[in-house]
Formats: sequence, structure tokens, C-alpha cells
Amino acid sequence: MQFKDVNNAPHFLSTISYYRLKGYWWEMQDDKVNHHFANHSYFEDVIDLYNFDRHFRLIVFNAIERIEVALRTKLIYHLSLSYGANWYLNPALFQNPTRFLAFLGKINLDVSNSSEEFIVKHFDNHPDEMPESWKSLEVITLGILSKLYSNLKHQLPEKNKIANEFGLNNQKYLSSWLLTITVVRNIIAHHSRLWNRVIINKYDWPPTSPQPILSYIPNNHQRRKIFPILSALIYMNNQISPGNHLKHELFNLFAQFPNIQLSRMGFPANWQSEPIWK
Repeated sequence: MQFKDVNNAPHFLSTISYYRLKGYWWEMQDDKVNHHFANHSYFEDVIDLYNFDRHFRLIVFNAIERIEVALRTKLIYHLSLSYGANWYLNPALFQNPTRFLAFLGKINLDVSNSSEEFIVKHFDNHPDEMPESWKSLEVITLGILSKLYSNLKHQLPEKNKIANEFGLNNQKYLSSWLLTITVVRNIIAHHSRLWNRVIINKYDWPPTSPQPILSYIPNNHQRRKIFPILSALIYMNNQISPGNHLKHELFNLFAQFPNIQLSRMGFPANWQSEPIWK
């Protein structure tokens, strides 16, 4: 590896660990067995890539936050109207009893450990009663929330209605996307590398949608990179937050770092011509 100014390197290496940076220079090697770098591999390019990824993660995290808040709100609204304030405690609404019990144990723990004022006041006034869904679901993670949605019985009309409000014709696609989005969110929450990341969680892709997303159905290999699920994030944000600036923020970021190889994240050669990116 070469340096444009080696005097700056100690500063970066004293604040960013070697193995955190290693993921960004891995592709610069022309021999990954002997760890030999290709010509014109500069340390400063590694730092640029690291900074790009840091900004990229923040943009994606904000997009996921809007989805999480909307999912929580829609679950509370639709299910409470149909099945009462404590519907989440009703095993008859869920398809897998074992998963339901696991969820129940997790939510009991999260609610019991919560320091949110509305939870504390609830137990002060009702020590033997679990809080209503609009209280309890506010203190659980996206992971538990997505599993709760996935485990709702498929024949519940509310489950499909929520999927429709996210722009999907079938609940199975929303369930699948949410579980993968949770994986992406956890990567970001641990400040891990998202650029060139392999997405290990498999997810389904709808053959059709009310609004076009991509001109093709990504195959399993293509779904191992961020581009398809990032396109799905943009699509869902467009449904729940019309006028959002997500795509604009991404375009600005790509313009700030013109040397970043987007293809390493699964962006096809003609990605700007894809329906959701136009």
C-alpha cells in the first residue's frame, strides 16, 4: 500500500482499528492469498471509502427509522381497532405458538426493563396488567416488531392491509423485507461496514408491485449485495413518506465520493435508469 502523505496515517490508525479498515482495503489486493496490493493502492483511498460508508450508513439508518416508526404505528392502529388494546397478548392471532411464546417472553423483559415514563406510570397504576399495545410496542426493537408482524396469521385482513400501505400486494413480501432490513439495521447499529457487505439473510422479491421498483427480479446472487434492498427501502419510504429526500441524499453522497465503486454494492451498470432511481 502506498501513502500520499504517510505522516497522516498514525492519526487515523490511532482512532480507527486496523481490522475495521481492513474490510475497506480487501478489494485493493490483486493477490488475496499473499495480501499483495495492486498498483496505485493508496491509504488515503481507504480512508475516503471508510468515510463514504459512514455517511452511507447514516442515510440508510434514517430510511429504516421511518419504516420502523410506520410499522409500529400501523400495527397498533389496525390491530387495536379490530382486536382490542391488548391484541399482542392474544395467541389466537398468531400462527406459530412457539414463536408467540418467545415473543411474549422478550416483550415482557423489554417492558419490565423500560424506564420510559409512560411504562413506569402504567405499572404504578396497574401493577398486575400488561400495558396496552400503544405503550408496549413503543419499547420493543425492530427485530421483535418484524417477527411479530411475520407471525401474525396470514388470513388476518389487517396483515395484508399493512403490506398494502407499504406498497406491496402481499404480506409475505413485507415480512421478508422487514427481516432483511432488520439485519441491515443491526449492521449499522454496530457501526460495521455496509459497503460491499454480503447480505446473508435471504428475502423474497415481488413479481409485481403497484409502482415499479426495478426492471428485473434480482436473483439470489444479486440479493447478496445492498442494491436491491436499498431500492426496496426507497420504494417503501416513498409510500409512507411522500416527498422524502432519501434518493436526493444518496445522489449527493455519490457525487461527493465519485471514485467509490458502486458496483461493489451490487449497483448494475445502468442503475440510474431503473424505475425507482429515476
